[in-house]
Amino acid sequence: MLIFERVLEVKALQLSEEWFAGVVSVEKRENGWKPWRIPYRDYELFPPDGLNGHGELCGGARLRFQTSSESIHLRCEQVQEEVKIDCMTDGRLFGTAIIEAGGSEASWTRLPSGGKIIELWLPQRAAMTITKVEIDDQATAELAPDHRPKWVAYGSSITLCGSSDSPTLTWPSIAARKADFNVTALGYGGNCHLEPMVARMIRDLPADLITLCLGINVQGKNSLGPRTFQAAIIGLIQIIREKHIGTPIIVTSPIYACERETSENLVGYSLIRMREEISEVVAMLQKRGDDNLHYRSGLDWFGEEDAHLLPDKLHPNTEGSRLMGERFQDCILQSVEVRGSNQ
Repeated sequence: MLIFERVLEVKALQLSEEWFAGVVSVEKRENGWKPWRIPYRDYELFPPDGLNGHGELCGGARLRFQTSSESIHLRCEQVQEEVKIDCMTDGRLFGTAIIEAGGSEASWTRLPSGGKIIELWLPQRAAMTITKVEIDDQATAELAPDHRPKWVAYGSSITLCGSSDSPTLTWPSIAARKADFNVTALGYGGNCHLEPMVARMIRDLPADLITLCLGINVQGKNSLGPRTFQAAIIGLIQIIREKHIGTPIIVTSPIYACERETSENLVGYSLIRMREEISEVVAMLQKRGDDNLHYRSGLDWFGEEDAHLLPDKLHPNTEGSRLMGERFQDCILQSVEVRGSNQ
């Protein structure tokens, strides 16, 4: 006796940039949609190469919608290396899909029945163009606006969390879930150098909270010295303040980084000295009346006792990122009051 397995019919969603969350811009291409973490039309204004190619990485970017479908199929341009995409249903991880190098498809089946909010977290270390998203033919799908407070998190590769096992295991993702924030994670590996165009970009983004994790790339690349580092921090904050007059801004100095703590770079900076100068800038601006500006030492967040979670003596591994995410509210947010736009 022949047994025929039923093949479910599917239909494609009519995507637009509004379906993407955690992005700065979305580019409509001939074959699909590409999320960016810089304004893609201003690519040339973010040298070199859109902040060394990190502006197009999907760190923190996700597709967000509400659907009754019990299966979801994502199609993308062929990937160059293995990537992982996490499917969240109503804020909980449903499953991680792996696309092997050369592949272009990811699927999740047997999703919970009934209406639910889906977030497909795209790979934090890769660029991606989404060509199609399909759901069950008889299911419905619609935009799911995110009314949680908007959090913009600026930092380095430590904020990108390239070493984390999957996109929802980065510390910004974990912290956002615990605090119930809508996060845009602007972690640019090797490229957090307080660039004026990045300051203008953050200034123009909607935000109810802004965190600035500063210093580690400046120290590692010798890009700013005693004459320019504090001036660049002041400029970064003051540019952001042009449109975020009362928005809480938390400035965080580097987390623990082994030899860099005491070893001076080519322009005379150890991390100990950098933390002192970052703290001095924040204190000076507070004295000038900025009551919504706060300083946090990275050592209180991730200190020497956590060094075993730095396999390369700089970047936290998955467990280290998890600890940073779980400690965010107590160590960084602390008593800062964050109110959403609808509150």
